[in-house]
Amino acid sequence: MRKVFIVEDDEDIREIVLYSLRSAGFEGMGFEKGEDFFVELAKHKPALVLLDIMLPGDDGLSILKKLRNATKTKKLPVIMLTAKGSEFDKVKGLDMGADDYIAKPFGVTELISRVNAVLRRYAPEETLEPDELFEYESITLDTARRNVSVNGESITLTYKEYELLCFLFRNIGLALERSKIINAVWDYDFEGESRTLDMHIRSLRQKLGAAGEHIKTVRNVGYRLGE
Repeated sequence: MRKVFIVEDDEDIREIVLYSLRSAGFEGMGFEKGEDFFVELAKHKPALVLLDIMLPGDDGLSILKKLRNATKTKKLPVIMLTAKGSEFDKVKGLDMGADDYIAKPFGVTELISRVNAVLRRYAPEETLEPDELFEYESITLDTARRNVSVNGESITLTYKEYELLCFLFRNIGLALERSKIINAVWDYDFEGESRTLDMHIRSLRQKLGAAGEHIKTVRNVGYRLGE
């Protein structure tokens, strides 16, 4: 049974999430603050962490930074729980290495679907695509090394930004619908979730610098890499 930790100071939300996780077949453990979370983390490593941003003591972003800076938890899947409309926190969390975010209030079905989607992306090595080398203009993506570079300089991407760029490369020149990208990269289909995609595209463009202009917005459709 896969274990999921939730760090959330609101007891009602924490208990609802734990109940939902257990009903879905996960072993859930809840923590009110980061200090208690790190004590348990030293003993047991979960399959995934649900992390609220607004917490007493160290906030969620500070905790995320510690996780990503530690060798043991550098690749630990993390989904951020954010206040509705707090776009700055969402973008910052994604840039710092969060795998996804869920805005409060959220539904139980959406929560479990997103947990499962993130865990599927951390499937065993044998399920991954064969090694490929993609190049377009100044952008190079090497799947064997999981490395992205612009003009020969390596660019650090989050897990989801990398998967998004891979999907764009594998469909280079094609106008891709938002729903198709979301289904392929996030592995779920929720009406209105194009904002998640838009935020990742914005972040990806920023990290690619001038090369980010090669990711085109296709009006009323979605996005395309290349002309």
